[in-house]
Formats: sequence, C-alpha cells, structure tokens
Amino acid sequence: MKKSLLLTGATGTVGKEVLNQLLENNNYEITVICRKSSSNNKSLKRHKSKIHLVFADFSKRDPLQDLTTSFDIVIHLAAIIPPLADEEPILANSVNYLGTQSLVKKIEETSSNAFFMFSSSISVYGDRLENPYINATDSLSINVDDVYAKTKMNAEQAVTNSKLKWTIFRLTAIMGIKNHKMSGLMFHMPLETLIEIATPSDTATAFVNGIESQSQLTNRIFNLGGGKNCRTTYRDFLNVNFKLNGLGAPNFPTNCFANKNFHCGFYQDGGKLEEITEFQRDTLEDYYTLIEANIPVTQKILAYIFRAPIKFFLAKKSEPLRAYKNQNKELMNRFFK
Repeated sequence: MKKSLLLTGATGTVGKEVLNQLLENNNYEITVICRKSSSNNKSLKRHKSKIHLVFADFSKRDPLQDLTTSFDIVIHLAAIIPPLADEEPILANSVNYLGTQSLVKKIEETSSNAFFMFSSSISVYGDRLENPYINATDSLSINVDDVYAKTKMNAEQAVTNSKLKWTIFRLTAIMGIKNHKMSGLMFHMPLETLIEIATPSDTATAFVNGIESQSQLTNRIFNLGGGKNCRTTYRDFLNVNFKLNGLGAPNFPTNCFANKNFHCGFYQDGGKLEEITEFQRDTLEDYYTLIEANIPVTQKILAYIFRAPIKFFLAKKSEPLRAYKNQNKELMNRFFK
C-alpha cells in the first residue's frame, strides 16, 4: 500500500522538482496544497490525473479547516521569498510563519504520526562575512530588517515545538534557470561574500531521499548546500553570469553593493545531510552550463548591444547606492560598515 504524502509549494522552484521526482518514484499517494490561481493551475495541469489537488491560501486565517485527510509524510515548501517578502512583510509573515503554524496544528490533529519535513533558509544565520563557515549548531542572528529570515526562524520554532516527528533543512542559495532574476536585491549582497549554491534538482533529491531516512533525520536540523564543488564568491558568480548573459563585466558604480547585513557562506557541516540522503550531484560548472544552454542567442546579442543602458537601469535599483547618494544615515548604517 502506498504511503500518503502532502506537498506544499509544488509550483515553486524546488517544489516542481520534488513533485516530478515523487511521481517518477510512484511510491506515494500525493496530495498537493496550493493557492487557487491561473498560474498554479497551468503549472499543475499535466499532473492533475496523478495527484489529489487541494486549494488553500496560507495567507488566510485557518486556511486548512476543511482538510481532514491523514498523511504519513508532509513536505512543506510553500513560502513567500524575497524580494516579495521585503515588499509585503505582512503577507510574508502570514504565509511563512502563521501558515506553517496552521499546517503543523492541522497535521498534529489529523496525522499525529506523520513525518514533517520543512524547508528553512541560510538567512537565519545572518551576516557571516567575518565567519563564513557555517554549522547547524551555530546561533541564529538575523539581519536588520530581514523579514524573510524572521519568518523562517519563527516557523522553525513552530515546527520544533510541535509533537510531530520533524526535520528541517536550511537551504543555501538555490540557483535554477528561472529563479533569482536580476533585481535590486542583487546589490544587497557584499561582493566578497562566500556562496555555496545548490540546484533545484539536487535540493529536491534531498527531500525525496530523506523520506526513507526518517530514523536518521527525525528531530534534527541540517544545512543543505551543494558541497565543495558548488562554492565561489559572489563577485566571481556575478562575473560569470553577466558574461553568460552577454552583459560583459558587472562594472557598477562604487557603493552600488552593500558591504554588510546580508547572508550566505560555506556549509561546513553540509556533508552530514549528504551522507544520509546522497543528493549532491550537480556542480557550479553544471549550473553555468545549464544557464548558458538556456539563453537564446538573440537575447544574448541584444543584451550585449544594450549592456550599458541595462546596467545603468539596474544600478538605479540599488538601495545602497541611493542611500549613499542621499546620505541617508539610517540606510547607510544598514548597508555599509
């Protein structure tokens, strides 16, 4: 008999990969919870005959009041991420924290023996420029005004304080083809930041493989990163991505990038989760190759022709640069040492 599994966030970057891998395994009766929208319907259309689809909005009060099904496994990935989390802090708190709290409560009521897997974030460690080697046992110290990190930290507490069997994976920067588009948020990370990426596919594999490793994961928190072959600096990461996109060097004005109050680093203990779930397959070079293969030649040519105005437009989105130009002491204190 197949185990019953509940998945949230199935239309997100990692969630799509998790759903695909679960369906390939064909070992589970899958229920997907998502917000009712045309984009979500389109994303899940080809899977509708293979899953049970439940519409619920985690931003609403008591979003799961009609959910009575019992589940063996829950994979909770639904979240509002930056930059929307920064722009809509009330929404982010409602979905990321209160939504998680509601889901935990519902699963406690209907599925007390369920294994609850939760995706948290490297952002809960705060600024690690001075100490970039991160362990899951490190104290949490979220940055000033980091709404997303606060919601994730509070959500973690909702999970760890529950009566369920749980595990938490603190995800590093997840880099796929369509996520992390260039925006003003790119200027919040100091150029000297050490970053360790993971691909959506590898991240999904950790969750899917983890289902059968409950005894080793239960009531433990792990750092999920791509490993040593996925490490670089933010400066080098930008250099490569700009060149791949036809934009040349990321030669922005001085003070465009903050030099403090962001997050990321290298997961010193990332091997612990790898030993259990064996998910680290992709490398940084694999990611770059994938990105290059998915950039149309015409797009790259146009980007090269208009690289100067594109970078000028991007620079205008830099909050650190605006703070410096306007001599906004409060924001300068947030972004600069």
